[in-house]
Amino acid sequence: MKQQRARFKIAAVCLFGLFFLLALYGGYSVVRYGNRWFATNKNRRVAAQKENVIAGDILDRTGRVLATTDASGARVYQSSAAARRAVVHVLGDGEGQVSNGVEDFQASYLYGFQASFPELVSALLSGESRRGDTVQLTLSASLCEKAVEVFMRLQPGKHGAVIVLNAKTGELLCEVSLPGFDPDHITDETKNDSGQPFWNRAVQALYPPGSTFKTVTAASAIENIAGVEDHIFYCTAEPLYFDEHAISDYQGEKHGSIHLQEAFAESCNKTFASIAVNLGQTVLQRTAESFGFNENFLFRDLVVENSRFPRSSSEWELAACGFGQSSIVATPMHMCLVAAAVANRGVMMEPRLLRAVTAPGGKTRITFSSQIYRTAMSGEIAARLKEYMRAVVTSGTGKRAAVSGLRVCGKTGTADSTQNGKPIAYGWFTGFADADQLPLAVCVVVENIGSKASGGSTAAPIASELLAWCAQHRNELVD
Repeated sequence: MKQQRARFKIAAVCLFGLFFLLALYGGYSVVRYGNRWFATNKNRRVAAQKENVIAGDILDRTGRVLATTDASGARVYQSSAAARRAVVHVLGDGEGQVSNGVEDFQASYLYGFQASFPELVSALLSGESRRGDTVQLTLSASLCEKAVEVFMRLQPGKHGAVIVLNAKTGELLCEVSLPGFDPDHITDETKNDSGQPFWNRAVQALYPPGSTFKTVTAASAIENIAGVEDHIFYCTAEPLYFDEHAISDYQGEKHGSIHLQEAFAESCNKTFASIAVNLGQTVLQRTAESFGFNENFLFRDLVVENSRFPRSSSEWELAACGFGQSSIVATPMHMCLVAAAVANRGVMMEPRLLRAVTAPGGKTRITFSSQIYRTAMSGEIAARLKEYMRAVVTSGTGKRAAVSGLRVCGKTGTADSTQNGKPIAYGWFTGFADADQLPLAVCVVVENIGSKASGGSTAAPIASELLAWCAQHRNELVD
């Protein structure tokens, strides 16, 4: 009997411990990720609050007003249609067409849910309508406008996305998705547009990363294959076969006898296919997951689709993974974080969008804080990859990303896929400015570039112009 009582006590203690841990995790989740609860359109409490509280303003990092509420209670965006379109996927719109925009995701601040009891009493005694908090973003509206202008000028009529973030702090400076739309003029034509203008390609679109994934493969090779950097690879004009599937390089190029850094700079598919098979599924997948693939992204300020690294069923599929094909998919945001990790000595920072929140009375409710998301690789490997990415811009496939007076490092990518049963190619450039005073990472994706184009000819020039603009406006972007 005593032994049975002791067992009951142990079971009760264990059960209580489990409930305690569950309560702690629940509290942590609400505090850290509570915005996801507010962002859902099923939250009736938010809908009711909107009837009684004047929504707070949304500002960019320089204090520029992106959204406010006028005397009639209507939500008002910037006067320029071009300016509204440039930030619409970040902010959201009045009809709720864009998922997880600031208007919804930060509703707990914008509609006064974080007000203290004294603040509520003060508002009640004043007799005035309650106002929500002012939310200031890390975003640069001017940079977003520039990104749209450059993209549309260099790749007219194309769709895609642009990301710029601070590699050291994680501050999101630019998030643009094309095509955009004007939140003040949403028509039936807009709603029926086959280009899906409401879809935020920067954080929702899962593209094959193509050769930008070679950054991950190279990191895995340097870490796990002894002497790989001194090994000589042979790239002939003949295709390389795995399971009777042919692997060729862009437009049938041959690179001859090359080392790993040269293979990276020239984006040699055959070399990286061979490396992937040498590494094996377990090792390459482990490295990919260290960079965030197959992980559930739970960021405080953003909702980002999860990237996937597949379990290959054949040697051919594994070989294709080495150069970012097979069924690997990633968002532009994630591939920008991969480049940022190289720039930041292997440390990947959490992307942040909130710069500050200020109560109606002037009290600062929160200020920006950076957070390490994960350590993707060692500092030594990151330093080697930085030199590899520098060679891409100085002598490889990314020469059109160069900026005079700025040390630009990067990786191009040209990814093949299908859309509605038809072949489609995507042009990529991911990279960064290797400068302490301008620690910015960039990712550009251009959709449907055509069979004769590449990431180096389509995405890299866009990145070049944006990094040059950032260098000229550094004081607005870096504190």
